[in-house]
Amino acid sequence: MPTGNRNTQIPGCGTHHIAVQTSDWDTVLRLYRDVLGMPVIARFGTPEREIVLVDAGDGSHIELFQPTAGPPKTRATSQDDTIFHFALATTDARAALEHVCAAGYEVTVEPTDVALDTLDVTVAFFKGPSGEVIEFFQVR
Repeated sequence: MPTGNRNTQIPGCGTHHIAVQTSDWDTVLRLYRDVLGMPVIARFGTPEREIVLVDAGDGSHIELFQPTAGPPKTRATSQDDTIFHFALATTDARAALEHVCAAGYEVTVEPTDVALDTLDVTVAFFKGPSGEVIEFFQVR
């Protein structure tokens, strides 16, 4: 796994993984593993609650937690939540969004070109099967 070299306070600092609490295990695995092409690199947890670590493609990971028994949460996420979306880097945000749209996922923001200070980027958003909002982020 690559480590960062730009942080002078935390040696090797970088993003290892983002954890996602899922609501439908098979559907979530289909998105991350099959549609987004993230191979499973580790399976662990318990028989009652499997946890899977998938490789995002650059050495960073998404950790998927199988739902627990009991009623699912019904509260919708909002921009006031601690984390309300995460971004996946891509070299073609439009093609990436077309790919997930063709697989049946809900587009929440069409590809948009944005100037973020010194960065010219294209961003696009879609909703995952557990309600997670996923952004495609392309630096142009």
